[in-house]
Amino acid sequence: MLDLILICTAGFAAGVLNAVAGGGTFLTLPALIWLGIPPVAANATATLTALPGYVGSAWAFRQDLHAQGNLRLTWVIGASVVGALIGAALLVLTSDRAFSGLIPWLMLAATILFALGPALTRSLRARGIPVAGPVVCFLVFGTVAVYGGYFNGGLGIMLLAAMGLLGYTDLHAMNGLKNVLSAVLSLTSAIAFVATGLIVWGAAVPMAISAALGGYIGARLSRKVPNPDDLRVFITLVGLTMSILFFLT
Repeated sequence: MLDLILICTAGFAAGVLNAVAGGGTFLTLPALIWLGIPPVAANATATLTALPGYVGSAWAFRQDLHAQGNLRLTWVIGASVVGALIGAALLVLTSDRAFSGLIPWLMLAATILFALGPALTRSLRARGIPVAGPVVCFLVFGTVAVYGGYFNGGLGIMLLAAMGLLGYTDLHAMNGLKNVLSAVLSLTSAIAFVATGLIVWGAAVPMAISAALGGYIGARLSRKVPNPDDLRVFITLVGLTMSILFFLT
C-alpha cells in the first residue's frame, strides 16, 4: 500500500510539474529507483507514465496553440519522431551505471540553456543575425528529440529552451507545443521500450493514471500565471534544484 501511495503521488506531482515547467520525471524516476527498479528500466517506465500527463496537458492548452517559428508543425513532429527513436535505441544500449552518471549533467545543461535562451535570442536579433531557418529548426528539434528519447527528465525544459532560441515568444503557446511534442516523443520512445521489455507494468499503470490527472490540472493552473517571466523563473529554479539533488545522490 505504501508503494502504491508513493507511485500515485509521484505520478500526480510529475504530471503537474510537466504541464507547468517540465522535469516531472525527476520525481517519478527517483520513486521508481527507490522501489528497486534498475535505473535504465526506471527511466523507460517513467517515460511511459509521463505520456498520459502530456496528453492531458496538451488538451488543456489546445486553445493556446498557434503557428510560431519557421517550421511547419508536421515537420516538427517528424523531427521529433526520428530523434526519439534514435534516443530510445541509445538508452537500450546504455548500462545502468553509465546512465546514472549522466543524469545530473543532462539536467543542468537543460536548465542553463533555458535560463540563457531569451537573452541569447535577443543578442542575435540585436546584431541582425537570423535566429534560425527551417533546416536549423529541424535539426534543433531533432537533437532535442534524441535527448528526450534517451532521457525524459527535463524534456519540457529542453523543448522550451530550444523554442526560445529559435525565436518563439509566446510562453503559453510554447507550453502547449511543448506538451504536444512531449507526448509524441514519449509515445515513440515508449513503443521502443515496450518492444525491448524495459517497462515495469506493475508500477507503470497506476503512475500513468495519476500523471494524466496531474497533467490536466497543472495545465489549467499554468495558464493562469499572470506574468510569463514568473513562470520562467519558476522553471529555472525547478531545473537547478533537481540538478543539485541528482549531483548529491
